[in-house]
This record gives sequence, C-alpha cells and structure tokens, in this order.
Amino acid sequence: MDVDLIFKIAAIGILVAVLNQLLIRSGREEQGMMVVLAGLVVVLMMMVREISDLFDLIKALFDF
Repeated sequence: MDVDLIFKIAAIGILVAVLNQLLIRSGREEQGMMVVLAGLVVVLMMMVREISDLFDLIKALFDF
C-alpha cells in the first residue's frame, strides 16, 4: 500500500466534509447526504481495488 493512497483518501474525506457542511448550511441536507454517500462509494472502490491486488499477491505467494 502506497502512502499516496492514504493521502487520496484523506483528500476525498476533507473535500466531502467541506461540501457537506456547505450544503447543510444552505439548507440542502439531502444533497449533502448524497455527497457523503458518493464520497464513500469512491473510497470503497479504491479500497476494493487494493484488496483485490492484495489477494492476488497472496495467491501468487502461496501458489494457489
């Protein structure tokens, strides 16, 4: 796992938090929740890719 992945996830989290606060303060709570869910999906997709690479590495390591 690279350090840049951690920075990408942190940047997405900060961006989502700021957008969520802006939308909540302007009275658009539903859109703020959609931004949070979209950010969560993006991060989960990044993590699924990394977990897939981890399983491939374990598979190659133990020669299954």
